[in-house]
Amino acid sequence: MSDATLHATDQNPDDFAVQIADQIESFLVAVTEVAKGDEPDSAVPFLLLEVSQLMLAGGRLGAHEDIVPDERYEPDPGPELDVDEIRENLARILDPIDIYSEVFDPYEPRKAPVPARISDDLTDVITDLRHGMVHYKAGRTTEALWWWQFSYFSNWGSTASATLRALQSVVAHVRLNQPLEELDGLDTDQELGDETLESEAGRVMVREIAGPLGLRPVK
Repeated sequence: MSDATLHATDQNPDDFAVQIADQIESFLVAVTEVAKGDEPDSAVPFLLLEVSQLMLAGGRLGAHEDIVPDERYEPDPGPELDVDEIRENLARILDPIDIYSEVFDPYEPRKAPVPARISDDLTDVITDLRHGMVHYKAGRTTEALWWWQFSYFSNWGSTASATLRALQSVVAHVRLNQPLEELDGLDTDQELGDETLESEAGRVMVREIAGPLGLRPVK
């Protein structure tokens, strides 16, 4: 399957692999477009929609039986595409809500929240998804599905779900007209407990982010 036949009309739109690939391709294209910065005012709600739709594909992969690749060893997909420009553009567009706090594993007791960046998370997800897309476009459909399923469990599923929670929280703060705490001065290589997060957090009123992010609070 070449690039030209990724969405060929003779493909069955009801086929599981085609549907998953289409959802992933849609996410990759959409986030890349957001990162160009042409419409920064709508970035947050648009990313909320795209990540939500991607999580549907992830849920379907997670609920599917284990996918076994055709070959014992993964074929070399070639060099990974650079995502630094996308990461930097997203960080600029999403400032000041790029950094958020995350509990890495909700089933590990007494784990302190750690700072994370939406821009880092999205590009991390993009890297995983692109890796599988290379296999898919080369006609290695089973290999692509195996990789997407495996990496959903091991990385991009939890990363995307944390990002979704952060984006949903931003929208909720604005729509409910509630103050939003900014993790001002935090660095993502720090492991911080609740008290540190609270002491470091600066106050950013909803009215300061609603306009630039294309959101409007409920009156």
